[in-house]
Amino acid sequence: QVQLVESGGGLVQAGGSLRLSCAASGRPFSINAMGWYRQAPGKQRELVAQISQAGSTNYADSVKGRFTISRDNAKNTVYLQMNSLKPEDTAVYYCNADIALYGLPYNDYWGQGTQVTVSS
Repeated sequence: QVQLVESGGGLVQAGGSLRLSCAASGRPFSINAMGWYRQAPGKQRELVAQISQAGSTNYADSVKGRFTISRDNAKNTVYLQMNSLKPEDTAVYYCNADIALYGLPYNDYWGQGTQVTVSS
């Protein structure tokens, strides 16, 4: 059994920073890509940033230059450093990871979501 446990959301003023963390608990055998998605009220869930097992990254155009995704493979953890936050970044942020348990194929896992609210 694997779970993704997120932390680090909250309320911040525009221009501020937050750091999200997501750790894979349980006994994952291998973790491929990890990433962060977000969903604002009335909008579809969208990719924010993704990082491969080797460390290659890609970002949504709206966050390039402001957000940084990183991972610690030894801790099975992915981070999202968010700087220069804007009110339009307000959303529930979800962690996502492609995880294989021992002897089983990769499956897609999601965290429970953490609220990020940016006030103007």
